[in-house]
Amino acid sequence: MSAFSTEFGVCDEVEKALQTLEWMLPTDVQSEACPLILGGGDVLMAAETGSGKTGAFCIPVVQIVLETLREKRDGVKPSTSKPAGGTKMAMNIWDRSPQFAISPDGLLCQSREQKVWQGSRATYGVANQGKWYYEATITDEGLCRVGFSTSKAALGDLGCDNQGFGFGGTGKKSFCRQFDDYGEPFGLSDTIGCYLDLDSASIKYSKNGKVFSKAFGIPPDMLHNTTIFPACTLKNAELKFNFGDEPFKYPPGNSFSGFAGADPKYLIKSLAAPEKSASSQSRKRQNCPQALILEPSKELAEQTHNCINTLKQYCKDPAIRALCCVGGANIRDQIEALESGIDIVTGTPGRLGDLISNEKLDVRDVRFFILDEADGLLQQQHGDLIQTIWKKIPQVTADNKRLQVVVCSATLHSREVKQLADKIMHFPVWVDLKGQDSVPDTVHNVVCMVDPTKDLSWQSSSAMITTDGVHRVEGVRAGTHSPEGLSEAVKILKGIYVVNAIKKHQMDQAIIFCRTRLDCDNMERFLWSQGGGRNRNNAFACACLHGDKRNDRAINLEKFKKKEIKFLICTDVAARGLDVSGMPFMISVTMPPSEEKQTYVHRIGRVGRAERMGLAIALVSRFKEKVWYHQCPSRGKNCSNINLTDHGGCCKWYDETTYLGEIEEHLGTTIPQINPDMHVAADEFAGKVTYGQKITNMKSNYNNHVSQLAPAVRELADMETMAQRSFLSLLYQGKSGLKSDIF
Repeated sequence: MSAFSTEFGVCDEVEKALQTLEWMLPTDVQSEACPLILGGGDVLMAAETGSGKTGAFCIPVVQIVLETLREKRDGVKPSTSKPAGGTKMAMNIWDRSPQFAISPDGLLCQSREQKVWQGSRATYGVANQGKWYYEATITDEGLCRVGFSTSKAALGDLGCDNQGFGFGGTGKKSFCRQFDDYGEPFGLSDTIGCYLDLDSASIKYSKNGKVFSKAFGIPPDMLHNTTIFPACTLKNAELKFNFGDEPFKYPPGNSFSGFAGADPKYLIKSLAAPEKSASSQSRKRQNCPQALILEPSKELAEQTHNCINTLKQYCKDPAIRALCCVGGANIRDQIEALESGIDIVTGTPGRLGDLISNEKLDVRDVRFFILDEADGLLQQQHGDLIQTIWKKIPQVTADNKRLQVVVCSATLHSREVKQLADKIMHFPVWVDLKGQDSVPDTVHNVVCMVDPTKDLSWQSSSAMITTDGVHRVEGVRAGTHSPEGLSEAVKILKGIYVVNAIKKHQMDQAIIFCRTRLDCDNMERFLWSQGGGRNRNNAFACACLHGDKRNDRAINLEKFKKKEIKFLICTDVAARGLDVSGMPFMISVTMPPSEEKQTYVHRIGRVGRAERMGLAIALVSRFKEKVWYHQCPSRGKNCSNINLTDHGGCCKWYDETTYLGEIEEHLGTTIPQINPDMHVAADEFAGKVTYGQKITNMKSNYNNHVSQLAPAVRELADMETMAQRSFLSLLYQGKSGLKSDIF
């Protein structure tokens, strides 16, 4: 039995899956986050890459989804005395705006949306005759309107069309977009009485027992054979209804009846409430997952999906159905899977956004909304899409479970992430095990400076790598003592240094980061040429992983994991979340710019994971490089505009020496430098570990330390004894009676 079972209470099926992963003890972030998520809270999670963040949210998600499926299978109803949508009068969970939250008893309503009105109607209405009354008490500051509407009224516009009558906190009554002064303004702790008199075709209101005059006359076409429901709209507000199940604070008088006490023959059930059987309803809502996980890249989405599949592999009764929705895969297959029934969906924002907007993915039953690598999602400008999806998810699910939002990343401390969290999270708990970005202890991080004026090996034609072509367009050759000539020489020399590093450390598996897709393709051709062409035995066998390789990305990544190829050449699409077991080496051919300092931390995080040692080498030019920085509509296709971006062109000067200094300042350390021969100086790692292996062959010096420190420990003990005796002697000097008792 693992600690996951004893500490978190995970079920036997998940426990068994954890054993297959050899996860016997939770990591620090799992120990902190899992109980919070299992307990129903929102969690902001920050920890080092490779620290187990994915497991920290996948374990509780799989556990709770399984429990929920079993409750549905066994017919277990939510533990509420008066379920919303049932036979009791309540606000209707099936007839509400996306961001309108309703408590399990159906009486407390809330919307934290600050810009858009959100509304709901009751489960039952009345028609034709009778005098009806209910109360609404304002329980939090905000804007609200209460009143009545037909089933045709817009939920978020009570009183703004000809199907609803509202009375708002500003002291205005509203109908058919006409707002007139009425009664008095109201706010926190005030109780509003709502009177519906079908016998006299009128509506009026009261405030804390003070009854106002007639507010509306009910049009004849609405009065007869039209059901009228209690209704409200809120904007960042909260209120509680009383339909008469409890004594009214301000009874309306004998002529009016509370809705809850009405004879059932007078109440008409909302058509929005489910009328079909549970099995029929489940078939209708099969494309409604319980968990929705957003990832910034296809690779990370697939990795998280694989983790979920592993954790749920023994969940057979009932089975948990999971789906990965990413671009490049057949969308028809994904739609078919959704229609057959899915419980957990992991995907990238683009594909998930398409499925949701086209109503192929229904989010009404989502209980977990998880943003992994949140800063990466925001860097990709997905903030608006995230909020759009979140607004479509009810704050309380149909089975009365509160929406939980989990936000996690290796680099969480950014103003944008905090602002997003303020908008979509409910009193989140911070799990911050990271603090300032740093290089993990399991990573040996070094820098090699690239100086073509001191190392002339770039002049060898046999070592020539195809560069990005900026200087070819300019007609500049490498070696001239102009900035452009030195820039071209640097690009060639970096290719040589990559080969030097591979040979020096006998690398048989490494991730190589280049700045652009073009640079990746050039590096791929160069490495294949170093090994004598494309054949299986090539010591430099490699493949690319970037945006232009969408159809091949999954294939190339799988080949890399199976070691059918040795090197994966990537843009920063793979900097976040890509997890290859035992990855020993990483080479940064180009440093990320100042505004992307955290990307360097993510790159380093590809090695040194799961207690395995890793070596990260960064190549840094001593001279500025002129590189493509396309801003043209074609995004570089057939572009030859070598002017700088400041002058309408598609090039910029890249200053890696400055970027290195800013990264070192960000990390709070100076990164050690190595020579072009790529020899790494002996240190606490050298000779004791093998990159990519667990630190099991490092011999402990504990016994030696004990023997070395023993004399000093004995001397300190003797000194402490002498000091205590001296103190006591001074304390009791002259008090012979007490002195004799002590000594």
